[in-house]
Amino acid sequence: MNDILRERMLRKLETLPEDRVYQVLDYVEFLESKYAERPAGAPAFQKVAETLEDTMRAGRVPVTIIKGTMDAVGKAGRFFEGLAAAGKAAVDEVRKKPAEDAPPPAPETPPSKS
Repeated sequence: MNDILRERMLRKLETLPEDRVYQVLDYVEFLESKYAERPAGAPAFQKVAETLEDTMRAGRVPVTIIKGTMDAVGKAGRFFEGLAAAGKAAVDEVRKKPAEDAPPPAPETPPSKS
């Protein structure tokens, strides 16, 4: 999908109430099941969040509750993404430190003549 079409779709979706956006999602998932060339992949945390959202929708939880819950889950997801990025940066830093801080190798001493 090109960027212009993606932005157009988002603009249109943002004008709809939440319950209508879920109807659009249902239709898109139907089209995906019929015509998608490849399945849409999502990171693990995203899959968990989508499963939670689908479960609440199947249980007929009011849209306002779903929205509030998913907003909180989204914030938690961004927190964990930041935490994972910080952890990766720390590991990368530790991995490259020894090479930078290591003293030069000692010169070899010739064998003694005894």
